[in-house]
Amino acid sequence: MNDEPIYVTSPLLPSLDDFTSSLAEIWESKILTNNGSFHKKLEKELAAYLKVPYLCLFTNGTLPLITALQAMRITGEVITTPFSFVATTHSLWWNGIKPVFVDIDPDTCNLNPEKIEAAITSRTTAIMPVHVYGKPCDTAKIQEIADKYGLKVIYDAAHAFGVEANGDSILKVGDMSTLSFHATKVYNTLEGGALVVHDEQTKKRIDYLKNFGFASETEVVAPGINSKMDEVRAAFGLLNLKLVDQAIEARHHVAINYREALQDTTGITFFDDMPGVRHNYSYFPIFVDEEKYGMTRDELYFKMKEQNVWGRRYFYPLISTFSTYRGLESAQPENLPVATKIADSVICLPIHHTLTQENIEKIISLIIKK
Repeated sequence: MNDEPIYVTSPLLPSLDDFTSSLAEIWESKILTNNGSFHKKLEKELAAYLKVPYLCLFTNGTLPLITALQAMRITGEVITTPFSFVATTHSLWWNGIKPVFVDIDPDTCNLNPEKIEAAITSRTTAIMPVHVYGKPCDTAKIQEIADKYGLKVIYDAAHAFGVEANGDSILKVGDMSTLSFHATKVYNTLEGGALVVHDEQTKKRIDYLKNFGFASETEVVAPGINSKMDEVRAAFGLLNLKLVDQAIEARHHVAINYREALQDTTGITFFDDMPGVRHNYSYFPIFVDEEKYGMTRDELYFKMKEQNVWGRRYFYPLISTFSTYRGLESAQPENLPVATKIADSVICLPIHHTLTQENIEKIISLIIKK
């Protein structure tokens, strides 16, 4: 191997001096968790930044999904996508809910609304779409179907921090939306996540559920869990919130470079920006057509790794192929032809705020010079 490795992402990190200063405040207060001042401030500032009415912080991005399902008392079957990170479907399984996989739209990689109605049964209670790569789902069509059949909609928006459509946050659609603040995301709190809700009463219920169900010192109103974000990560998140716009702009610059350089490469396709959407450039997937490109996706992927360029095959394999789910009727490959094809052709290229122009040109060169 040659040169330093180029990874698919790099964590956004605040100044160590600034973070140390925040730690000193925490040490002085001796309040490490349980809704301390940094936690309260981050909830308020994130809600303002994301243009949402209410936001509940969590210790990671999976627990908001699990808690949302609990809070809305979702049971039976939930329609969802096979093309996502496993946490999406695991959250259903942990709640005793049967996932029903529906194929995806080849133009967005999101849940295909045209396939949803055929999957609805008498046991269906909700739809759980994912804004894959931060590209907004067809939220209007999904809501139309949900309203028609009396279903709830919970969006997994783990990729969609700060994404807006027509000037407003996509986190406002559906009944609830969840976020991940994992270190690999555009915005991170080391580990962390959030649940976006639309009213004060629901936020209060979520806050009870993420703290064992305590409503007061002596009153437990629900069988909650412990999924609170601590003060250290909240402090880290407050500092990163000041940096995230600059990081997104740097990612945008990388995306522009990739698009300009790869637009005439036969057998390589990628997404353009969606009209009216403020993207966060969290991922840059390319799709390899083996016949036209003259190389399989995996051949290109391992060629890149040999040169210390670490892309990722997001999302491969499909969730529906894992042992927990592959026995489901909806998980059969013949039911998911588009998702299966895309999972076998995708590579997410490195995209983050620390990539140099030299890094970008090396990656492009590896793809163009077969």
